[in-house]
Amino acid sequence: MSAYLPRREFLRLALAGSCLPFLPRSAWGNATTCDRTTWYRNAKFGMFIHWGPYSQASVEASWPIMVPKAGGITEAEYRALPQTFNPVNFDPQAFVDLARSAGQEYMVFTTKHHDGFCMFDSAYTDYKITNTPYRKDIVAQLSKACGEDDMPLGLYYSPPDMHHPDFRDTTRLAKENWNGEPERPEWPGYLQYMQLQLRELLTHYGPVAIIWFDGLHNQRKYDGARVIEMIRELQPATLVNDRIGVDADYETPEQFIPTAIPTKGVVLTGIDPKVSGKLKNTVPRPEDFRLWETCMTINNTWAYNKNDHDYKSEQTLIRALVEVASRGGNFLLNVGPQPDGQIQPEFQQRLRAVGAWLTLNGDSIYGTTYGPVQGVAGLRTTAKGKSIYLHLFDWSPPTCEIKGIEARVMSARLLANGRTLTYRQTEGKLQIDIPQEAPDANVSVIALKTY
Repeated sequence: MSAYLPRREFLRLALAGSCLPFLPRSAWGNATTCDRTTWYRNAKFGMFIHWGPYSQASVEASWPIMVPKAGGITEAEYRALPQTFNPVNFDPQAFVDLARSAGQEYMVFTTKHHDGFCMFDSAYTDYKITNTPYRKDIVAQLSKACGEDDMPLGLYYSPPDMHHPDFRDTTRLAKENWNGEPERPEWPGYLQYMQLQLRELLTHYGPVAIIWFDGLHNQRKYDGARVIEMIRELQPATLVNDRIGVDADYETPEQFIPTAIPTKGVVLTGIDPKVSGKLKNTVPRPEDFRLWETCMTINNTWAYNKNDHDYKSEQTLIRALVEVASRGGNFLLNVGPQPDGQIQPEFQQRLRAVGAWLTLNGDSIYGTTYGPVQGVAGLRTTAKGKSIYLHLFDWSPPTCEIKGIEARVMSARLLANGRTLTYRQTEGKLQIDIPQEAPDANVSVIALKTY
């Protein structure tokens, strides 16, 4: 019997706290702790969801009141949006089904963004979804649907909170003090509020796969070590990202893909791609690898915006997923639901196209890590056990030539249709005879079996 399980069963056991399926059978007797990141490393592809009353105005979440030039709406108008928010067409199962059809293995939902509005029924604020015309707890519904479908659910929670009077002096406009005011005597009260809400999320909504913080500037002011200690006490299996002033479990570059494999000691979080230039384009030792996840939008905005039609193509998204996986990362792709609760057709179509590609080529993504060949134009590699997967962006028949594969190759085949390919391997070079027509117009994959 194999020690490895089908992906959905694998994820279910991981979140339930079982570690035995993740270890070789010979190690079961010595297993005392779980590798909490194993399910996450194997999942590779997730759905990010930014949604709240701001969707009604086609503006970005929170930023129009923090930086008014970010969107044409006043702070008063923004704060009034919950009064009319009524997403009567929200179907949590439809969200889960769409993620499944896209090949996404986990979801992360915004429970509270920087504006302070809660999409869950918190006992500690009136600024929440159950005080809108909709009146129902969105997070509870999504948690139930995810639980019934064995879909790991992560919860985005913003430590910044423009609405709370202990976070900042709310008699002033948010644009004047949106970074918070930890020097005020009220600040400890805000930290207590934040921890109480996190406790609600970790005790009322079932297993939480991830707490995804978005701490903005000077994240150390949130007493992150104490927060993570609380998370570990309440749900030891929950992963935590790196945006609360402490290192935690993984790095979160935003809207860009690092140019090389991330390693420990290089900080990537943020939106400036220049930092990725600090990485060396080499294959690191496993112990030097830094777990990471790129979050990215399908168009240019996180929230729903009826005016933003600059959609990334299917090919761009598929290749982004391959780029991320080839450097050992996860790809968290965002959708911004419409005000009525539905996800717009343009997003659905692209997500399903990624899912169709994964149906044929998913073995080259799920459960893999970074491949042995890096920095070669038109080629990305991933690896899993004795398998190496060649992702060809450029299809140039009749022969594909790759340098840098040291392992002895036993076989080569097209992953999409199983066709066996002839090859020749000499020291430092592998030549594979490929058909005239590429199996896939987006990315074609050759699977190598090695000794």
